[in-house]
Amino acid sequence: MASDVQRRLSDHNAGKSPHTSEFLPWKLVTYVAFSNEQKARTFERYLKSGSGHAFARKRLW
Repeated sequence: MASDVQRRLSDHNAGKSPHTSEFLPWKLVTYVAFSNEQKARTFERYLKSGSGHAFARKRLW
């Protein structure tokens, strides 16, 4: 989750996250915008679940 998507992508590609730095480079394929931060957090939590992974593979990329 990020309020500035371009900055977040740049940070990942600069290796600033140890969790993602070994998979460089990253490119943005899909993003979803929410008007409510709580909904964004709930959706992000769902995407990290097993059924959320299946949803993302089928619907988002």
